[in-house]
Amino acid sequence: MAKEAELARDLAALADLNLDDLRRRWRTVTDAPVPRVSASLLRYAIAYELQAAAHGGLPRRVSQKLDQLAGGMTTTRDTAPGMRLMREWNGTLHVVTVDDDGVVHWNDRTWSSLSSVARAITGTRWSGPAFFGLKQRQQQRRAAA
Repeated sequence: MAKEAELARDLAALADLNLDDLRRRWRTVTDAPVPRVSASLLRYAIAYELQAAAHGGLPRRVSQKLDQLAGGMTTTRDTAPGMRLMREWNGTLHVVTVDDDGVVHWNDRTWSSLSSVARAITGTRWSGPAFFGLKQRQQQRRAAA
């Protein structure tokens, strides 16, 4: 509970800081170059960083999705319960299913991810969503729509 109270105090204190103080606080919190943004936006960014440090930040998958959206080069459809994915590789058809709990099944086994299945099939590191056609370049996606 003490950590929550400390976080609440740190967040409240941001309201009283001017731009120079906010820049110093940013460097203290992130040890990164100060972004060239307004004081109000920098205040929000510092608040996010403080909360992420206290609570662990965004899950890896969400972070990856946001990075992908920001880059704008590819889009990845998420798997859904009941989804059945097929891919031919070296003359063999491979069928993967996703159960109601999001667990991946292939070759009568359960797998932690599509990427682990793609690795088992090809013997090399692959992005599972790319291997099974869920990840597409933006131009391809627009043409398919």
